[in-house]
Amino acid sequence: MFQGHIDQDGAAPVDATAIPDVLFERGLYWASGRSGVVNLVAAHKWFNLAALKGRRDAIPLRREVAEMMSEIEIATAQREARAWMSAA
Repeated sequence: MFQGHIDQDGAAPVDATAIPDVLFERGLYWASGRSGVVNLVAAHKWFNLAALKGRRDAIPLRREVAEMMSEIEIATAQREARAWMSAA
């Protein structure tokens, strides 16, 4: 198992043309706490993007994550997803 540290600030962003599987994996990463921290806003954002790119199995996971979030957190995740899509 990976025991190192991932430098989130220095990491390259996921390209807007990324395949849905990569977007889905990022959602799993943040939802599961693989980084040591669960980030529901980030998980929702990446599951949302994966769903938009055709990963149907991202939809129930996005819904599950949303059930644990406040309305403000959901709005933030949706805003971040829109920003990511428009940056491409």
